[in-house]
Amino acid sequence: MNDDDNVIIRSTKCSVKFANKNKQNDIVVFINEYFRVCKLFVDILWEMEKVPSLAPKEITDQVDSWLYARAVQCAAKQASGIVRGTKQKQKRRLYQYEKMLTDGWTRKAKKLKRTIENNSYSKPNLKKVDPELDSRFIKMDFDNQTSFDGWINLGLFDRSWTKIPVKKTKHFNKLLENGRLKSGIRLNKKSLTFMFAMETKDNKSEKTVGLDVGITNLFTLSDGNASQDNKDGWNLTKIGARLARRKKDSVGFRKAQELRTNYVGWSLNQINFNELKAIKCEKIKNLRKGCWTNRKMSHWTYQEIFDKLENKCESNNVCLIKVMPAYTSQRCSRCGWVRKNNRKGKLFE
Repeated sequence: MNDDDNVIIRSTKCSVKFANKNKQNDIVVFINEYFRVCKLFVDILWEMEKVPSLAPKEITDQVDSWLYARAVQCAAKQASGIVRGTKQKQKRRLYQYEKMLTDGWTRKAKKLKRTIENNSYSKPNLKKVDPELDSRFIKMDFDNQTSFDGWINLGLFDRSWTKIPVKKTKHFNKLLENGRLKSGIRLNKKSLTFMFAMETKDNKSEKTVGLDVGITNLFTLSDGNASQDNKDGWNLTKIGARLARRKKDSVGFRKAQELRTNYVGWSLNQINFNELKAIKCEKIKNLRKGCWTNRKMSHWTYQEIFDKLENKCESNNVCLIKVMPAYTSQRCSRCGWVRKNNRKGKLFE
């Protein structure tokens, strides 16, 4: 657990709906003020050439707030991370652009330059900030024998604690069984986000497979394995058709979305990650941009599939390699010959 290279962080949410209205209102009041203070710190730090990760007293004293000192420091630290992240992203792009020009990659450099010009380098315009609170603000009690699974004491106001009852979810219990609960949380107006330190598995396999994401078969592997319908006969095509028949935001639509999420998770669990060293998949991005799609196809959530696949690979210490999708279905893996007639439906010949 002490080796950061072998530890990943996973998170899960628990609702605050079991707290009374006064306590929920306390959370809303605190978050609103925290957000205002965080925006003020972003304005201050943005003008600085070198942004400190921990704001000194000279900076924190510039903001007037009823939040007590520790909360102000926490908001300043979070604002610093936002500002430094924005500036470093632009610096990395410019460094890569200069390196491409030096190495003679002129065409790629021009493409990156267009990206730099289209993504204007400007001060972050915050729409929402969820306070990230450390152990100074929190006392967790999961040993209390009540109708709830635990109580979270939040130090939102000076010299007072707000006691929030929580009920554990299935995902919470699964992470708790396999990992270590960290002392900090992320606070939202509707939920508490808990973080878990998970130790990755040792991987001694040498096998690499290609993975293709589909509309009917959620995945097809290069070794011949493919996803199947679940025990109730559901696949992505049938679930997409069910979503298309439901009115958006209705109870039936939300249940169908939950069915899709469960099916994606169940299907990826059929892959034996213990036998794999790496998975190669297509790098799909902006698939529907500028294209018309019917209602049924619009519910094909490839991003959810890739997000869950990435989490599975990370947890099992499997390398996920994303390759450009152009002509991958027509290219021979041995000699590299590309021809349209190589592909016949789902078969490559």
